[in-house]
Amino acid sequence: MLKVIALFIPAIALLYFFLGRPAADPEGTAALVAESLVKLASLPAEVKESSGIVFLAKDKTYVTHNDAGNKPYLYIINEKGKLLQTIKLKLPNADWEDLAQDDDGNIYIADTGNNDNSRKQLAIYKLDIDQPEKIDAIRFTYEDQKQYPPAKKDRNFDVEAIFWNGGKLYLVSKDRGRGETAKVYELPDTKGQYKAKLVGQHKLGVPVTGAASSPSGQQVALVSEGVLHLFRNVKEPATFYEGNYQKASIKAAGQTEAVAFEDEKTLIITSENGGLYRYKFK
Repeated sequence: MLKVIALFIPAIALLYFFLGRPAADPEGTAALVAESLVKLASLPAEVKESSGIVFLAKDKTYVTHNDAGNKPYLYIINEKGKLLQTIKLKLPNADWEDLAQDDDGNIYIADTGNNDNSRKQLAIYKLDIDQPEKIDAIRFTYEDQKQYPPAKKDRNFDVEAIFWNGGKLYLVSKDRGRGETAKVYELPDTKGQYKAKLVGQHKLGVPVTGAASSPSGQQVALVSEGVLHLFRNVKEPATFYEGNYQKASIKAAGQTEAVAFEDEKTLIITSENGGLYRYKFK
Protein backbone atom coordinates (compact mmCIF):
# COMPACT_ATOMS: atom_id res chain seq x y z
CA MET A 1 0.00 0.00 0.00
CA LEU A 2 2.80 2.42 0.86
CA LYS A 3 4.39 1.75 -2.53
CA VAL A 4 1.07 2.59 -4.30
CA ILE A 5 0.76 5.86 -2.37
CA ALA A 6 4.34 6.72 -3.18
CA LEU A 7 3.62 6.25 -6.88
CA PHE A 8 0.56 8.52 -6.73
CA ILE A 9 2.21 11.46 -4.96
CA PRO A 10 4.41 12.52 -7.94
CA ALA A 11 1.45 12.17 -10.29
CA ILE A 12 -0.74 14.39 -8.11
CA ALA A 13 2.06 16.95 -7.90
CA LEU A 14 2.34 17.05 -11.69
CA LEU A 15 -1.42 17.50 -12.10
CA TYR A 16 -1.35 20.41 -9.65
CA PHE A 17 1.56 22.03 -11.46
CA PHE A 18 -0.17 21.95 -14.84
CA LEU A 19 -3.81 22.28 -13.89
CA GLY A 20 -4.29 23.37 -10.32
CA ARG A 21 -1.89 26.24 -9.68
CA PRO A 22 -3.11 29.81 -10.17
CA ALA A 23 -2.73 31.16 -13.71
CA ALA A 24 -0.01 33.71 -14.21
CA ASP A 25 -1.09 37.26 -15.02
CA PRO A 26 -0.60 37.47 -18.80
CA GLU A 27 0.44 41.14 -18.56
CA GLY A 28 2.82 40.57 -15.66
CA THR A 29 0.89 43.03 -13.51
CA ALA A 30 0.75 43.09 -9.74
CA ALA A 31 -2.53 43.71 -7.96
CA LEU A 32 -3.04 46.65 -5.64
CA VAL A 33 -4.97 46.09 -2.42
CA ALA A 34 -8.67 46.75 -3.00
CA GLU A 35 -9.32 47.14 0.75
CA SER A 36 -7.43 50.45 0.59
CA LEU A 37 -10.50 52.15 -0.88
CA VAL A 38 -12.35 54.20 1.75
CA LYS A 39 -15.42 56.35 1.21
CA LEU A 40 -14.85 59.76 2.74
CA ALA A 41 -18.21 61.35 2.07
CA SER A 42 -21.09 61.86 -0.28
CA LEU A 43 -20.68 64.79 -2.61
CA PRO A 44 -22.91 67.85 -2.09
CA ALA A 45 -26.21 68.01 -3.96
CA GLU A 46 -24.81 70.69 -6.30
CA VAL A 47 -22.33 68.15 -7.69
CA LYS A 48 -24.75 65.92 -9.56
CA GLU A 49 -22.24 64.24 -11.88
CA SER A 50 -18.66 64.70 -10.75
CA SER A 51 -16.42 64.25 -13.76
CA GLY A 52 -13.07 65.74 -12.70
CA ILE A 53 -11.13 66.46 -9.52
CA VAL A 54 -7.87 68.06 -8.32
CA PHE A 55 -6.36 68.41 -4.85
CA LEU A 56 -5.49 71.85 -3.45
CA ALA A 57 -2.56 71.05 -1.17
CA LYS A 58 -2.41 74.45 0.55
CA ASP A 59 -5.96 74.12 1.93
CA LYS A 60 -6.31 70.33 1.77
CA THR A 61 -9.48 70.76 -0.26
CA TYR A 62 -10.69 69.54 -3.63
CA VAL A 63 -12.00 71.13 -6.81
CA THR A 64 -14.58 69.28 -8.86
CA HIS A 65 -17.20 69.97 -11.55
CA ASN A 66 -20.20 68.48 -13.27
CA ASP A 67 -20.43 66.77 -16.64
CA ALA A 68 -22.11 68.06 -19.81
CA GLY A 69 -25.53 69.67 -19.56
CA ASN A 70 -24.69 71.35 -16.25
CA LYS A 71 -23.60 74.85 -15.33
CA PRO A 72 -19.98 75.96 -15.93
CA TYR A 73 -19.13 76.02 -12.24
CA LEU A 74 -16.21 74.74 -10.20
CA TYR A 75 -16.96 73.51 -6.68
CA ILE A 76 -14.47 73.55 -3.82
CA ILE A 77 -15.24 70.90 -1.20
CA ASN A 78 -13.54 69.38 1.82
CA GLU A 79 -13.01 65.71 2.65
CA LYS A 80 -16.34 65.60 4.48
CA GLY A 81 -18.11 66.54 1.27
CA LYS A 82 -19.02 70.01 2.48
CA LEU A 83 -19.35 72.63 -0.25
CA LEU A 84 -17.02 75.51 0.64
CA GLN A 85 -17.18 77.65 -2.48
CA THR A 86 -18.83 77.78 -5.90
CA ILE A 87 -16.83 79.47 -8.66
CA LYS A 88 -19.07 80.58 -11.51
CA LEU A 89 -17.17 80.80 -14.77
CA LYS A 90 -18.14 82.64 -17.92
CA LEU A 91 -17.42 79.68 -20.14
CA PRO A 92 -19.43 77.17 -22.12
CA ASN A 93 -19.73 73.69 -20.66
CA ALA A 94 -20.09 71.80 -23.91
CA ASP A 95 -18.80 68.64 -22.26
CA TRP A 96 -16.40 69.15 -19.34
CA GLU A 97 -14.71 65.84 -18.59
CA ASP A 98 -11.64 66.25 -16.38
CA LEU A 99 -9.35 68.58 -14.45
CA ALA A 100 -5.58 68.83 -14.19
CA GLN A 101 -3.22 71.02 -12.20
CA ASP A 102 0.32 72.26 -12.82
CA ASP A 103 3.17 72.98 -10.40
CA ASP A 104 2.14 76.64 -10.13
CA GLY A 105 -1.38 75.71 -9.05
CA ASN A 106 -3.11 76.57 -12.33
CA ILE A 107 -6.24 74.52 -13.05
CA TYR A 108 -7.00 73.06 -16.48
CA ILE A 109 -10.61 72.28 -17.42
CA ALA A 110 -10.92 69.72 -20.20
CA ASP A 111 -13.89 70.59 -22.43
CA THR A 112 -13.01 67.53 -24.45
CA GLY A 113 -16.03 65.24 -24.25
CA ASN A 114 -16.80 64.03 -27.75
CA ASN A 115 -19.18 61.09 -27.54
CA ASP A 116 -19.98 60.83 -31.24
CA ASN A 117 -16.52 62.05 -32.33
CA SER A 118 -17.99 64.90 -34.38
CA ARG A 119 -16.66 67.99 -32.56
CA LYS A 120 -14.36 70.06 -34.75
CA GLN A 121 -13.29 72.43 -32.00
CA LEU A 122 -12.24 71.32 -28.54
CA ALA A 123 -10.73 73.29 -25.68
CA ILE A 124 -8.86 73.12 -22.40
CA TYR A 125 -9.33 76.18 -20.20
CA LYS A 126 -6.50 77.37 -17.95
CA LEU A 127 -7.10 79.51 -14.88
CA ASP A 128 -5.79 80.52 -11.47
CA ILE A 129 -8.35 79.44 -8.88
CA ASP A 130 -7.77 82.74 -7.02
CA GLN A 131 -8.35 84.82 -10.18
CA PRO A 132 -11.00 82.83 -12.05
CA GLU A 133 -12.00 85.76 -14.23
CA LYS A 134 -8.69 85.44 -16.11
CA ILE A 135 -8.99 82.45 -18.41
CA ASP A 136 -6.76 81.23 -21.23
CA ALA A 137 -8.16 78.94 -23.90
CA ILE A 138 -6.07 76.13 -25.37
CA ARG A 139 -8.04 75.20 -28.49
CA PHE A 140 -7.24 72.20 -30.63
CA THR A 141 -8.16 69.45 -33.04
CA TYR A 142 -6.54 66.01 -33.31
CA GLU A 143 -3.78 65.69 -35.88
CA ASP A 144 -4.95 62.22 -36.95
CA GLN A 145 -8.70 62.89 -37.21
CA LYS A 146 -9.80 63.32 -40.81
CA GLN A 147 -13.55 62.61 -40.60
CA TYR A 148 -16.25 64.10 -38.35
CA PRO A 149 -17.41 61.61 -37.27
CA PRO A 150 -15.23 58.72 -38.46
CA ALA A 151 -16.57 55.21 -39.01
CA LYS A 152 -17.91 53.71 -35.77
CA LYS A 153 -15.00 51.32 -35.35
CA ASP A 154 -12.55 54.25 -35.55
CA ARG A 155 -14.24 56.50 -32.99
CA ASN A 156 -11.34 57.09 -30.64
CA PHE A 157 -11.39 60.89 -30.36
CA ASP A 158 -13.34 61.26 -27.14
CA VAL A 159 -11.21 62.33 -24.15
CA GLU A 160 -12.35 62.12 -20.53
CA ALA A 161 -8.87 62.04 -19.00
CA ILE A 162 -6.03 64.59 -18.94
CA PHE A 163 -2.94 65.25 -16.82
CA TRP A 164 -0.16 67.86 -16.71
CA ASN A 165 3.56 67.15 -16.63
CA GLY A 166 6.57 69.36 -17.32
CA GLY A 167 4.84 72.16 -19.20
CA LYS A 168 2.72 69.84 -21.34
CA LEU A 169 -0.82 68.53 -21.19
CA TYR A 170 -1.45 64.86 -21.93
CA LEU A 171 -4.82 63.65 -23.14
CA VAL A 172 -5.82 59.99 -22.87
CA SER A 173 -8.59 58.88 -25.21
CA LYS A 174 -11.71 56.87 -24.45
CA ASP A 175 -11.98 54.31 -27.23
CA ARG A 176 -15.66 54.30 -28.21
CA GLY A 177 -14.98 52.30 -31.36
CA ARG A 178 -13.31 49.13 -30.17
CA GLY A 179 -13.09 49.81 -26.44
CA GLU A 180 -9.45 48.77 -26.17
CA THR A 181 -6.83 51.35 -27.20
CA ALA A 182 -6.04 54.42 -25.13
CA LYS A 183 -4.32 56.96 -27.39
CA VAL A 184 -2.11 59.63 -25.80
CA TYR A 185 -1.97 63.17 -27.21
CA GLU A 186 0.26 66.08 -26.22
CA LEU A 187 -0.50 69.81 -26.11
CA PRO A 188 1.36 72.89 -24.84
CA ASP A 189 -0.04 74.33 -21.60
CA THR A 190 -0.29 77.86 -23.03
CA LYS A 191 -3.17 79.53 -24.86
CA GLY A 192 -3.39 79.15 -28.60
CA GLN A 193 -4.76 77.05 -31.43
CA TYR A 194 -3.08 73.68 -31.90
CA LYS A 195 -3.11 70.25 -33.45
CA ALA A 196 -2.94 67.73 -30.61
CA LYS A 197 0.07 65.53 -31.32
CA LEU A 198 -0.38 61.77 -31.10
CA VAL A 199 2.59 60.61 -28.99
CA GLY A 200 1.63 57.09 -27.93
CA GLN A 201 -1.04 54.45 -27.55
CA HIS A 202 -1.66 51.50 -25.29
CA LYS A 203 -4.07 48.58 -25.45
CA LEU A 204 -5.47 48.91 -21.96
CA GLY A 205 -8.60 47.00 -22.94
CA VAL A 206 -11.11 49.35 -21.27
CA PRO A 207 -12.43 52.90 -21.88
CA VAL A 208 -10.54 55.46 -19.74
CA THR A 209 -12.61 57.95 -17.72
CA GLY A 210 -10.02 59.90 -15.69
CA ALA A 211 -6.28 60.50 -15.29
CA ALA A 212 -3.75 62.10 -12.95
CA SER A 213 0.01 62.51 -12.58
CA SER A 214 1.68 62.34 -9.15
CA PRO A 215 3.57 65.33 -7.67
CA SER A 216 6.91 63.80 -8.74
CA GLY A 217 5.62 62.98 -12.22
CA GLN A 218 6.86 59.42 -11.77
CA GLN A 219 3.41 57.89 -11.39
CA VAL A 220 0.29 58.12 -13.54
CA ALA A 221 -3.12 56.89 -12.43
CA LEU A 222 -6.05 56.13 -14.72
CA VAL A 223 -9.57 55.10 -13.83
CA SER A 224 -12.06 53.17 -15.88
CA GLU A 225 -15.45 52.04 -14.63
CA GLY A 226 -14.74 50.21 -11.38
CA VAL A 227 -11.00 49.78 -11.96
CA LEU A 228 -7.90 51.74 -10.92
CA HIS A 229 -4.82 51.53 -13.18
CA LEU A 230 -1.50 52.70 -11.74
CA PHE A 231 1.73 53.10 -13.72
CA ARG A 232 4.87 53.53 -11.60
CA ASN A 233 8.48 54.48 -12.34
CA VAL A 234 7.32 56.55 -15.30
CA LYS A 235 10.28 57.90 -17.28
CA GLU A 236 8.42 59.84 -19.99
CA PRO A 237 4.85 61.14 -19.54
CA ALA A 238 4.04 60.52 -23.21
CA THR A 239 4.75 56.82 -22.74
CA PHE A 240 3.68 56.46 -19.11
CA TYR A 241 2.19 53.06 -19.95
CA GLU A 242 5.73 51.65 -20.20
CA GLY A 243 6.03 52.06 -16.43
CA ASN A 244 5.35 49.28 -13.94
CA TYR A 245 1.64 48.53 -14.13
CA GLN A 246 -0.64 47.66 -11.21
CA LYS A 247 -4.41 47.60 -11.02
CA ALA A 248 -7.20 47.13 -8.51
CA SER A 249 -10.94 46.71 -8.49
CA ILE A 250 -12.75 49.74 -7.10
CA LYS A 251 -16.26 48.58 -7.98
CA ALA A 252 -17.49 49.71 -4.57
CA ALA A 253 -17.08 53.30 -5.79
CA GLY A 254 -19.54 52.81 -8.65
CA GLN A 255 -19.08 54.59 -11.97
CA THR A 256 -15.65 56.09 -11.33
CA GLU A 257 -15.00 59.22 -13.36
CA ALA A 258 -12.13 61.19 -11.81
CA VAL A 259 -8.86 60.70 -9.95
CA ALA A 260 -6.18 62.94 -8.43
CA PHE A 261 -3.05 62.44 -6.31
CA GLU A 262 -2.95 63.87 -2.79
CA ASP A 263 0.64 62.66 -2.46
CA GLU A 264 2.80 59.93 -3.96
CA LYS A 265 0.87 57.15 -2.24
CA THR A 266 -2.63 58.56 -1.88
CA LEU A 267 -5.35 59.04 -4.48
CA ILE A 268 -8.70 60.78 -4.32
CA ILE A 269 -11.46 59.41 -6.55
CA THR A 270 -15.00 60.54 -7.38
CA SER A 271 -17.86 58.74 -9.03
CA GLU A 272 -20.95 59.84 -10.88
CA ASN A 273 -23.11 58.25 -8.20
CA GLY A 274 -21.98 60.97 -5.80
CA GLY A 275 -19.14 59.50 -3.77
CA LEU A 276 -15.78 60.91 -2.64
CA TYR A 277 -13.19 58.18 -2.01
CA ARG A 278 -9.59 57.90 -0.87
CA TYR A 279 -7.25 55.13 -2.02
CA LYS A 280 -3.92 54.48 -0.28
CA PHE A 281 -1.25 52.16 -1.64
CA LYS A 282 2.29 51.11 -0.73
